[in-house]
Amino acid sequence: MSIFEVAHARTELERLRKEANTQGFWDDQERARKTMALLSRYEDEVSRFDRITNHLDELDEMNRLGLDEDDTSFEAEIAAGLEAVDREIHEIETTSLLQGEFDAKNAIVSLHPGAGGLESQDWAEMLLRLYLRWAERRGFDVDLNDVQPGEGAGIKSVTFTVKGHNAYGLLFVERGVHRLVRISPFDFSKRRHTSFVSLDVIPEADEEVEIEIDPKDLRIDTYHSSGAGGQHVNVTDSAVRITHLPTGIVVQCQNERSQMSNRTIAMKILKSRLFDRYRREKEQEMQAMRGDRKDIGWGSQIRSYVFHPYQLVKDHRTGVEKGNIQAVMDGDIDTFIEEALRWKKMQESQTAGGG
Repeated sequence: MSIFEVAHARTELERLRKEANTQGFWDDQERARKTMALLSRYEDEVSRFDRITNHLDELDEMNRLGLDEDDTSFEAEIAAGLEAVDREIHEIETTSLLQGEFDAKNAIVSLHPGAGGLESQDWAEMLLRLYLRWAERRGFDVDLNDVQPGEGAGIKSVTFTVKGHNAYGLLFVERGVHRLVRISPFDFSKRRHTSFVSLDVIPEADEEVEIEIDPKDLRIDTYHSSGAGGQHVNVTDSAVRITHLPTGIVVQCQNERSQMSNRTIAMKILKSRLFDRYRREKEQEMQAMRGDRKDIGWGSQIRSYVFHPYQLVKDHRTGVEKGNIQAVMDGDIDTFIEEALRWKKMQESQTAGGG
C-alpha cells in the first residue's frame, strides 16, 4: 500500500464514520450494510499500516540502542521482528489481489472424485483434510455440510463452508481438477495409479442477494445420515436433500442435529448455487457479445501431486513447484494460491487489454 493509498483510506474512513453516525443511517438497510462492509475494510487497511509503521519504529529504536551501547543482544529480536513485518506486508500484497465483488465472502466448497473407485475416493478425503488444515492455519471456521462416505474407504463427495474474510477470493483459484500419482495402497500388485478429484467453489449468498425460489419448484426429502463418523457428521435421522426441479440442482445437509437446521443450511446452499448459476450465465452472455475466447472451464486440471516415483506438487498454471509434499498435504498451499492469484490478475489484464 502506497502512502497515497493510505491517505485515501484515511479520508474514506473518516467520511464513512461520519455517514454511519448520521440520523436515519439504518433506514436503508442494504445501503447501510454496504457502507459498514466498506468501513470495516478501510479500518483494516489503516490499522494494518499503522501497526507495521509502529513496529518498524520500535525496531529502529532498538537498533539505535544496540549500536549506541555496542550491544548485540537485540539482534535476534530485531531479526524476528523484521520477519513478522515481512509476513504482514506479504499478506497486504495478497489482499490487494482480492478486489472482486464476491472475494470477501464465505466459500462453499465441493469435492467430487473422478473414476477410479477406492483410489479416487481416498484422494478426495486426503484433499478434504488438506483444506481443513489450510483453513485452520488461516484461522477460518469450517462447517462440514454434507459428507457422503465411500464404499470401503474415502468419500464419494463432500460439501463444506469456509467462513472468514476473503475465503471465497482465496479458494476460487483452487477450482479445478487435482491429480494424484502414487502407488495405490489398495492395489496388491503395488502399481502406480493416477486419480482425479474436482473441486468447485461458490460464494455464500447472504441476505443482500435476491433469489426468488418458488416452493412448488422444490422436492424435499429427508433421510438417515450416512456420514463417515464423528469427524465428519453427527449421525441423526434428520438429513435433508433438496432438489430444485427447474435446474436439477441437488443440495444436501446432514451435519446438524435437527431437521430444521439442516433444511435451513441446505436452502442457503441452494440459494448460493442458483445465484452462482445466474452469475455465470450472465458472464457467458457478455463473453459471447464481446467475442472473447473462453478458457477451459473449472474442470481443467490445475495441479498435480506426485508421490511416486518422486515427490513433487506442481501447479500447471503458474509452474510453482514444491518438493515437501507432506507440508502441502498438511495445508501449506498459500504459495500456490498467491501465485495463482497473480496469474489470474495477469490473465484479466491481458483480456481487458485485448491481449
